[in-house]
Amino acid sequence: MTVLHKSKENLNLDIKSIVEQVQTGDIHAYTEIIRCFQKPIYIYCYYLLGNKEEAEDASQDIFIKGLENISNFSYTVSFSAWLYKIAHHHCIDLIKKKNKGFKFWTGFKKDHAINHTHRLEFEYDDIIHELLEKLNVDERRILLLRSIEEYSFDEIASIMELKPTTVRKKYERLRKKLMKENKLGGDIYEHSFKTGG
Repeated sequence: MTVLHKSKENLNLDIKSIVEQVQTGDIHAYTEIIRCFQKPIYIYCYYLLGNKEEAEDASQDIFIKGLENISNFSYTVSFSAWLYKIAHHHCIDLIKKKNKGFKFWTGFKKDHAINHTHRLEFEYDDIIHELLEKLNVDERRILLLRSIEEYSFDEIASIMELKPTTVRKKYERLRKKLMKENKLGGDIYEHSFKTGG
């Protein structure tokens, strides 16, 4: 569970207040948004891009885009879902530019081993690394957003610009795939599924 989910209800109230401050011109308040979301956004980018430096650069660009567009934000979705949508599009653009397709994880294990002292402190960390290599881009995003960030299917649908029913179907196929590939993958699914949709 990430920092964002330790006290999600209280955090959402705080974020709403901070967003309103930024929207009324208090740019300094945006540093608090960065503080709250920096780690989970970096982790999301890292698992999609598979490279520490690229993830750091992408995270910075995402927060800049967030600040540039925050005046357009309204609470039709949660602020975190809105920010992840920016991250989603930014990472996909980077992947497309590099023509990595579904093979953008090449060298990930080597890079991860070299930086083992800086391992991301995730529940199921090693299992997820192994499983992600067997998944396509959409499956990885859904697994990360659902099992790690614990977003609802509606929120994931908003981030990925899909219908909630489509996300549910993709996730059900993903569940079956993980159960087939690795029983522990099924355990991850069960963990996230119990959180509700």
